Amino acid sequence: MIMKGQKISDRYQIIKSIGEGGMANVYLAYDTILDRNVAVKVLRGDLATDEKFVRRFQREALSASSLNHPNIVEVYDVGEDNGQYYIVMEYIEGKHLKELLKKRGHLTITEVVDIMLQITDGMSVAHDSYIIHRDIKPQNIMILENGLVKITDFGIAMAMNATQLTQTNSVMGSVHYLPPEQANGKGASLQSDIYSMGILMYELLTGKLPYRGENAVEIALKHLKEPLPSIREEIPNIPNSIENIIKKATAKNIKNRYIDAREMHTDLLTCLDDSRKKEPIYEYKYSENNYDDTKMVKIIKDPDIKSKKTKESSEEVIAKQITPEELKKQNKLVLMLASIFTGLVVIITSIVVLIPLITGGKELKVPDVTNMSITKAIDKLQDEGFKVSDEQQEVSSTDIKEGNIVKTNPAAGSKRTKGTLITLYVSVGDTKVTIENYKDRNYLEVKGALEALGLRVVIEKKEIEENDNLKEGQIIEQSVAEGEKLSVGETITLYIPDIISKFPNFTDGSYSVSEIQKFCDEHNIKLEVEEVETSEYTEGSIYYQNKPEGYTIAEGVTLKIRVAKEMTQQEPDDCEETGLC
Repeated sequence: MIMKGQKISDRYQIIKSIGEGGMANVYLAYDTILDRNVAVKVLRGDLATDEKFVRRFQREALSASSLNHPNIVEVYDVGEDNGQYYIVMEYIEGKHLKELLKKRGHLTITEVVDIMLQITDGMSVAHDSYIIHRDIKPQNIMILENGLVKITDFGIAMAMNATQLTQTNSVMGSVHYLPPEQANGKGASLQSDIYSMGILMYELLTGKLPYRGENAVEIALKHLKEPLPSIREEIPNIPNSIENIIKKATAKNIKNRYIDAREMHTDLLTCLDDSRKKEPIYEYKYSENNYDDTKMVKIIKDPDIKSKKTKESSEEVIAKQITPEELKKQNKLVLMLASIFTGLVVIITSIVVLIPLITGGKELKVPDVTNMSITKAIDKLQDEGFKVSDEQQEVSSTDIKEGNIVKTNPAAGSKRTKGTLITLYVSVGDTKVTIENYKDRNYLEVKGALEALGLRVVIEKKEIEENDNLKEGQIIEQSVAEGEKLSVGETITLYIPDIISKFPNFTDGSYSVSEIQKFCDEHNIKLEVEEVETSEYTEGSIYYQNKPEGYTIAEGVTLKIRVAKEMTQQEPDDCEETGLC
């Protein structure tokens, strides 16, 4: 047990516990060397004794520490101290998306698009390095008060992947976002993260999980076999583009999904455009019914529990204890399959390498056609041996004049084989956004809508005194006036209240002790009541407070008040009564 004030590795001084989970306990700590607060995750005791897990955890955490992106929680350090394995991360003062959903029920479409754009942007960097998170869920996505999203738990999620399906306690929280291929016992890929992000997007929009069940295995089977419930039944007016993104991300066949987070991010960038709201519904190119009736095995760890025979059907779960003899047979089978697989890999690799050499196919560099007219760009690309898509994408640009090329996909300078299809992005000029009056609206909704239009939105807090009419996150001011126009890429600042509460005058006769106690409870402050015998004030009146009227309230402070108490009548002594003193 780690105690307050304890130092880990003679560097990280524990301030307090800020969370407990199935895999680790989280502490707020002070880095005595770099003079900053950090979050320290200390591995749970039973995991810390698993050597294979520890090695995997350290390797994956170090890999995650290489990720540098504003939407990914930064990993500072990984280490061990007296048998306690820990990971030191950036400390985030915010709430995870699960907490936000509990408070709000569900989020607006613009809010969800903004959040998903940030998640996919961060995950794009991870996927570029072929780092798979494997446990995308709302509990692992933090959101700050200014709307910035942070993805956390890369290292532990990746290390835990190998054991989570055999540990009911650890899988239950994640199985709601579990890709079918992992539920079917296959390995994770970049597209496994895509599936989890699709389920997350569905939940953020509807406030509901698409698959529910009494246990983890039942839910996993639903991921395998049941189509995703229609989001249109939950949100009838949802744009087709949003429905298509969720449908494509949550395809059971990975061939029907986005290839990685960057492709999903690109699709999200334009999903709120008017031109896409009624686009055709996405049709799967490959069959979605390509999963067999493989039985899922739930391992029983207690050797005294005997497995019970059940009828074998496609919907049943087999629970059995694996004996050493069966394990040896399985190991032989695994070795044989591994040999076959290795042979196939060699053959396929040879084909991939040799065929281009035999056929003369070589990789070409995509030419830079920026600022060219569409005609000239097409001619140049075709001359270089590429094909050009008939459909161009329109984008706003302050630098490239209307009608000229802003960029291509694949990007200029990247290498592609001859005949690769290139998409052109054509400038529609310096598109201006007319600013509205955003006062009294929720800043997350406005921020998402403005960023979707290409503006940069900054959220700043402004100190104001407590006001019953103000709501959390309500915009009170904006830096650009209503009616003014901003170009794409320009900045608008939205101001939200940083409410300052001040002590009232408790001695004016309008407050009782119970009312003061309620006030203290609401503001998370302590109350000390001292009853003082006095003839100067009427009994029960409050005549003193140690925090004067107008003093700013801070959580955890102590308010002391004095309450008048009637003076006790003293009995006259005998000598005074008789006069015989």
